[in-house]
Amino acid sequence: TSGFSSELHASVERLVMAINDPISDMVTRLRNALANKAKHVDCVNSRVCRGIADVLKDEGYIDSYEVKTEVPGGTIRVKLKYGPRGETIIGRLHRESKPGRRVYKKVEELPRPLQGLGICVVSTSKGVLSDRKCRTQRVGGELLCIVE
Repeated sequence: TSGFSSELHASVERLVMAINDPISDMVTRLRNALANKAKHVDCVNSRVCRGIADVLKDEGYIDSYEVKTEVPGGTIRVKLKYGPRGETIIGRLHRESKPGRRVYKKVEELPRPLQGLGICVVSTSKGVLSDRKCRTQRVGGELLCIVE
């Protein structure tokens, strides 16, 4: 077989492996890519993962993201952002609500990471929002992850 098709098959296998919890998979991929100073990272495509990428883009933690459809189900390519001296913009990325222990918060109970300098990503009835948007829209939900 050609080298291209075997590379494509290997990338498909890597993306299909951790399908049980796509949110944790995305958070771990982002953390690993930031630790390796990668320019971009590919994540599994799902509505919630696109929502998380959208929140990170709106809040300025990543440059951009695009949905690739070459592989079945598609992938999300996230272009990472670094500071002027190459330092990471995201200091800590932590999954809060997990499949075995869901965490739901009312709007008044949403934490303020780093006294408001970080964000919480929340899945609400109005979509995936940052904690700031949750407070302006007065809506709570499932606390997916915390970015500091």
